Amino acid sequence: MVTKWLVRLIVPICILLAQPHLAAAAEEALRIGLIVPLTGGQASTGKQLANAVKLYMSENGDTVAGRKIEVIVRDDGAIPENTKRIAQELIVNDKVGIIAGFGITPAALAAAPLATQARIPEIVMLAGTSIITERSPYIVRTSFTLAQSSTIIGDWAARNGIKKVATLTTDYAPGNDALQFFKARFLAGGGEIVDEVKVPLVNPDFAPFLQRMKDAKPDALYVFVPGGQGGNFMKQFSERGLDKAGIRIIGPGDVMDDDLLNNMGDAALGAVTAHMYSAAHNSPKNKAFVAAYGKMFGSRPGFVAVGGYDGIHLIYQALKKTGGNSDGDALVEAMKGMTWESPRGPISIDPETRDIVQNIYIRKVEKVDGELYNVEFATFEGVKDPGKTAK
Repeated sequence: MVTKWLVRLIVPICILLAQPHLAAAAEEALRIGLIVPLTGGQASTGKQLANAVKLYMSENGDTVAGRKIEVIVRDDGAIPENTKRIAQELIVNDKVGIIAGFGITPAALAAAPLATQARIPEIVMLAGTSIITERSPYIVRTSFTLAQSSTIIGDWAARNGIKKVATLTTDYAPGNDALQFFKARFLAGGGEIVDEVKVPLVNPDFAPFLQRMKDAKPDALYVFVPGGQGGNFMKQFSERGLDKAGIRIIGPGDVMDDDLLNNMGDAALGAVTAHMYSAAHNSPKNKAFVAAYGKMFGSRPGFVAVGGYDGIHLIYQALKKTGGNSDGDALVEAMKGMTWESPRGPISIDPETRDIVQNIYIRKVEKVDGELYNVEFATFEGVKDPGKTAK
């Protein structure tokens, strides 16, 4: 007990003692600790985040408002214990002024107390549970929330002839948000849930659950799995013959990540999802982004990459507003209310919640020039997080 008490005491003291050194380092370069999963089941998402930051800096340089920007990339494997340890090391040893990235919600939450103690911004570029920004006044999000897309697809399904749905969601906070907000809107619209399954986050085997879903004979299967797991899910969906049984896929857009979509095969055709980005989004900004990303990395960017691209943009623009001052409170204040045109469309940071406000698009997987894309066919503008507005 004494040892645990000392550890709890030492961590915040170490971070507070680091503050004078942070100030001294600020006169030279602003260091950003980018904490992402580069190994394990979420590796594809971490690579997208790191790639997007690299692309943005190649286009905009590594100096902002007279300050040199240095990014230190660390792999947490999407393991929250690793995230907390790495965040502490980055703050105390590497003197970073910002931490960013965070591939899953538990990772973002693990770092939140450290951001608060160190008084530095935590830029969440991916994790999508509503509660995240409430866990520290220094958290600002540039990705999305599951509530934003799940409410919209719930309404759409109920209004478009889908009567019976089976749900398959990952058993952790974002999956719970995805399920809760979908069910509320789908049931309110007269729909019926015929089966409900939650699968583990780590190394899930979808096959036995999919057979159970097939036997329930729903009109559609509502799916949330985190970015990076959609390819494996669709492989098993096809192997179990759910596509041939006429069962449609609906859900938030994570399962149809553009990064993996083109390798999913024709079983993905017709899937309808709601999300904040598609590589097929028709705007000059996005066309330039997709072309630049493809040229640099030889692949298609997905929604994860856009969260990273906009995250580093937010940091650059905030630093311009502060005239190079990297004080954490000043940067967060500069970020509140910021608006800009993203590859996904117009976005802003809600000054009250520090969460993202953005368009949500309903998309259908179609074949375009021989490749699979999420083709947008409806737009809901300026969507705030219903997980907060409902309170």
